[in-house]
Amino acid sequence: MEPAAPPLLQLSGLEQVFDTKRGKVPAVSGVDLTVGKGKVVCLVGESGCGKTTTARAAAGLTRPTGGQVLYRGKDVARMAKQEWNTYREDVQYIHQDPYASLNPVRTILSSVTGGLKARGIVKTKKQAREAAIELLTRVDLTPPEYCLDKYPHQLSGGQRQRVSVARALAMEPKLLIADESTSMLDVSIRVSLLNTLGALRDDLGVGFLFITHDLAVAKYFAWDGEIAVMYLGKIVEQGPTPQIIGDPQHPYTKALISAVCEPDPKLARAKKTIRLRSSEIPSLTDLPSGCAFHPRCPLYEPGLCDNELPILESIDSRRLSCHVLARDLKAG
Repeated sequence: MEPAAPPLLQLSGLEQVFDTKRGKVPAVSGVDLTVGKGKVVCLVGESGCGKTTTARAAAGLTRPTGGQVLYRGKDVARMAKQEWNTYREDVQYIHQDPYASLNPVRTILSSVTGGLKARGIVKTKKQAREAAIELLTRVDLTPPEYCLDKYPHQLSGGQRQRVSVARALAMEPKLLIADESTSMLDVSIRVSLLNTLGALRDDLGVGFLFITHDLAVAKYFAWDGEIAVMYLGKIVEQGPTPQIIGDPQHPYTKALISAVCEPDPKLARAKKTIRLRSSEIPSLTDLPSGCAFHPRCPLYEPGLCDNELPILESIDSRRLSCHVLARDLKAG
């Protein structure tokens, strides 16, 4: 029997510490994540928890200060030049803000085909135009001829984000890292773009590391995948999406889910609200001792949660980082 192929992307003990005037800031601390072919992993959490920093390290845009980023089992930091070029083509990044990620002085045609020209995949203006038409059609930006010679400011936000997706698809990626790629869009446009990305996942086997603060979006896009919940640079709970959404265990996950708006008045009234001990998020330059969530956690036990750093351990079919839950679940 042949050994199983390594996953597309594997983050192992990923750490990212920034030096600032206020001291060292541990933006990401020991993150482990795996994304397979055609699979979706949603990384969710509040703003400032380290999601984008993790995504940028996974895409090779920044070099982590600790741990490893493995692509198809190979350490990105130790890749030869040709391997690195292949990795940078295979792993594409969709930025959150289409206003900023597209060059305002380049036409849509130029933006979409820039990578193809740089790699020598298209050599003539006719080839570039044909390639751009195919890419824009793939992301449902039709008729494509309407957009090719326009500039980003002449398109709507939804159209600009589809252009960003088309540009990412130009290199025929194996993995897409989408960083809050729908947060700036209207709901109807958001669903349409998520459906487009879902078709790419299903039809082309593209893997996704999907960054979002919106659990409703995570539920919609990653129902057959996994959700990893991040708090102050660490994963606190991870598992299959139906399990995380339907039966959350970590108090922070419960708080995030309870904050999701419920349109049905009857369900909204019956919804259980999670009350945290504090609404204040600790500073990364002055993290609490022990579990970083303990100042806000309703399960807090003095002498345990504030003294010992919890580990992320597998319990049943999920991973949890909580002293109290790990003890209670193991006890049955």
